[in-house]
Amino acid sequence: MNPKDTSFYQKTTLQIKGKLFDLSEPKVMGILNITPDSFYDGGKHSSIDKAVATASQMLDDGADIIDVGGYSTRPNASEVSETEEAERVIPTIKAINEKHPNAIISVDTFRSYVAKQAIEVGAAIVNDVSGGNLDENMFALIAEKQVPYVLMHMRGTPENMQQQTQYDDLLVDVVNELSGKLRQLKALGVNDIIIDPGFGFAKSIDQNYEILQNLAYLEILEAPLLVGVSRKSMIYKVLGVLADEALNGTSALNMVALMNGASILRVHDVKEVKEIVELYKKLKN
Repeated sequence: MNPKDTSFYQKTTLQIKGKLFDLSEPKVMGILNITPDSFYDGGKHSSIDKAVATASQMLDDGADIIDVGGYSTRPNASEVSETEEAERVIPTIKAINEKHPNAIISVDTFRSYVAKQAIEVGAAIVNDVSGGNLDENMFALIAEKQVPYVLMHMRGTPENMQQQTQYDDLLVDVVNELSGKLRQLKALGVNDIIIDPGFGFAKSIDQNYEILQNLAYLEILEAPLLVGVSRKSMIYKVLGVLADEALNGTSALNMVALMNGASILRVHDVKEVKEIVELYKKLKN
C-alpha cells in the first residue's frame, strides 16, 4: 500500500503535565548534551550552571522542549554506566525545572533507571534512541508514568549500529519495525507516542536521505514525527565541512522535513530553526 493513496490520522496533541500540547504547528526541541564526547557540543556544559544558562537561552529563543542527555550516541561512542549517566542528567534536569517550572523537559536516555529518576525531578517526556531495544523495562515504565515517549528506530547499539544498515526495503522495514513497537506500547496503555525514524542510527548517508525524501511514508504509523538531523554527518560529510560549519545545511534539511510532515525538529540552534518554522508557517498559510 502506498501511503499517498490513503488518508491517515496523524495525532496533533499530547498530554504533558496535565495539559494538551498542540502539535498542529511545528515545535522545536533544543538539544542539551551533558556529555564530554557528543559530536558537536560535547564538553560545552561541564557544570550545572552552564547547562541551565544554555537551557534558559534556548527557552528565550523559543524552544518548546529542552532535551537533556548524558550518554553520547554518536557512532562508536564509548559505554557510560547508568550511574554516571544519571549523575550527569538528574541534577541538571532538577535545576532547569526549578528555574523554569513551566518548561517542558525531555530526557534523552534508553535506560529506565535514568528515565524514572528524571521524571521524578521534572522531566515530562522520555526520548529513547533505542526504541526500547536496550532496556526491557522501558515500556513498562512509560506505561506506569504515562509520559509521552519518543520511539526512535535504531538497530544494535551506538557502538555497532553502523554495521547494521542492511535492509530488504528501507522504508518498509523501518515502518514494520516501528509498528511492532507501537503495538506493544498501545497494548500497555501508552497513548502519547512520537515517532523518530532515527537519522544516522543504523542508516547510511544515502539511506538517511531516502527517509527524509519519503518522510510522509511514515504517516502510515499515525503518530507525530520528530526529525533530528541537526549538524549530523549526513550533512557535513556531503558538504565536506565540519559539524561547526553545518548550520546552513541543517537549515535546508529542516525545511525539507517540515514540508514532508515533521511535527518536531530536534536541533542545536533554536533561534535559527524557529525562524525556519515561521517561514514554513507563512508558506502553509
